Amino acid sequence: MKTSIILDDDLLTKAKVYAATTGKTLTAVVEEALREMLARRIVQADRPRVSLTTVKGKGVRPGINLDDSAALLDKMEELDVSS
Repeated sequence: MKTSIILDDDLLTKAKVYAATTGKTLTAVVEEALREMLARRIVQADRPRVSLTTVKGKGVRPGINLDDSAALLDKMEELDVSS
């Protein structure tokens, strides 16, 4: 089937370069990209919803920086009472 679409100039240029470097036609590149996008949407729709268990609390303890993994590991070792 033949149809017309309007594409961003930069996107079209990149698609044409990709087609030329891979030995594909522009039509084949557009069809492949569209098929991949639609396949991802179907897979995502089939995924089961995940439910996370949460607990009440007062947030992160004072002095704990979740962005500093080394300090966090040190603090966890300090609090480890099983040893």
